[in-house]
Amino acid sequence: MDSSSAVPALAALAHERRLALFRALVVAGPDGLSAGAIARALDVPPSSLSHHLGLLEQAGLATVRRAGRSLIYAADFAAMRALIDFLLLDCCQGVAPAENCVTGECQ
Repeated sequence: MDSSSAVPALAALAHERRLALFRALVVAGPDGLSAGAIARALDVPPSSLSHHLGLLEQAGLATVRRAGRSLIYAADFAAMRALIDFLLLDCCQGVAPAENCVTGECQ
């Protein structure tokens, strides 16, 4: 990942409702959630939900697939990991971040 893809991803997450939405998708795991289930769980109106899901999808943080008449949204875990790695990259002088990197104790 580079800045040109990190900036839109961070911008998409820099909104309270989208952050809650993304976290709900992370909790749901790779199976994802239908748009209706997300709307009910987060009490988001459908028009607003569609807008927020679209921004997460455009930023590369969420995927969508059709299952019958439903749209199923899921977090893109590879993109999320790439974003985290990008944010932590320099903490270890360019070496892939270790679990303890966030404490500043890179090994």
